[in-house]
Formats: sequence, C-alpha cells, structure tokens
Amino acid sequence: MRCVRPHRQPWPAWACVLCALLHSASVFAQSVPASELHLQIVLPARNHNAPTPAVVWLKPVGEAHQLPFQAWKRYTLLQKNRMFTPHLLVIPVGSTVDFPNADPFFHNVFSLFDGKRFDLGLYEAGSDKQVVFSREGVSYIFCNIHPEMSAVVVALSTPLYGIADASESVVIHNIPLGEYSLNIWVEGVPQATLSGLARRIHVGPGITNLGNITIPVVPTTGHTNKFGGKYDTTTKPPY
Repeated sequence: MRCVRPHRQPWPAWACVLCALLHSASVFAQSVPASELHLQIVLPARNHNAPTPAVVWLKPVGEAHQLPFQAWKRYTLLQKNRMFTPHLLVIPVGSTVDFPNADPFFHNVFSLFDGKRFDLGLYEAGSDKQVVFSREGVSYIFCNIHPEMSAVVVALSTPLYGIADASESVVIHNIPLGEYSLNIWVEGVPQATLSGLARRIHVGPGITNLGNITIPVVPTTGHTNKFGGKYDTTTKPPY
C-alpha cells in the first residue's frame, strides 16, 4: 500500500516509515494489557516547604516487554539567578542537554558522579555548552563558582518511571504486565542505601500498590567543589 496525500505528491519514504512505526506502537498499546504502580516514599524527616526530589523506575525482567525510550529531543538546564532550572531532569540515555548561561557573569558547570563525569570549564554570560548523557545513571550537577547551584540529571533506558509529587507519592502509568526490577533514587541519599531498596516486583492487572517505601537515612545536601575541596565561603565570588 502506498502512503499518498490526497491531490498531492506521495509522502517521502521517511514519513511513511514514521507513520508505520506510530501505527505499530498504537496497535501494541491497545493489544497489551497495562497497569499502574503506586507507592509512597517515607523520609525520616520531611520538609513540607521543599519536598525531596525522587524518581522511581522499572526495568523489565524475563519476558516483560521492553518499551523503547528514544533520545528524540534536546533538553535544557538553564543557568539564571545562580540557579539551575529545572532542578531535576529525567531523560533517555543518549540525550543532549544544553547548559545556557543567562546570568551576567561566569559559571563553571561540572559533575563528578557515576552517571556522567564532565567539567565544562569557565564560560561567560550568553554562551552555551552541551553534554551528551551516553550512559544510564544519576548525575549530580554543580557550579564550581557558586556552591548554592545544584541540579540532577537522571538518564534512563526505560520510559517506565515516575517522579515524586509534593507529598512524595509516585505513580507510574501504562506498565505492561510482568516482572520488573524496581529502582529508587532520592536526592542526597547514598547510592549504597538506594541499592538496598531495589527489589523485584510483579505488576498485575489494574493498580499495583506497594504502599510505603521507607528511606532509612536523612538526605544530605552538602557537596565539594570540582577539586574535592570545600568552597571558599568567606569571600564573595568576583562574578
């Protein structure tokens, strides 16, 4: 069957392929039963004015269907007013993130964590740099000049994730039935603790409610500069 526009020339080949892929995805979504996962993150001390950022995601085990999560667009972490906006980004592995500097002074964005290690160096107002997050993981991102600046990029290979809301509740929608590995990230909680919270779960029809998942430690917010030392808080940065 040809893919033809009425009263016009045939669609280009790439458009026909895209149309076919979207149709296949739609048919699959209608033919595979899906469920929802609900859970509540419980912290030792909760800050009602500033909820702790958290992400929960599922990775298929055994015969559970692996849904695609393609890096099809660019993302942005804006630097303005000595802040990163947004504070949290969840992206597909392979995505490019832009780091534009909209402040009238220099910034030095870096990350020394397992997700993606990089140092963009000193760059001036109005300029922009990019990073490709080529591996799965969590990247804590800071500025080497301004210690109050922080952000987090979580790069995933699955679209089955949920971000905690203001009450630290998490919902993941449209999950194909099956067995999954459940993974949790909570900002400021050591990776060893988070790894201990990972578990295998079964997602059945309807709503799967895991109830409370208690975080056994209080999240911390301190961090070092890119050299592993303390920030100089006694003098004001020249920019």
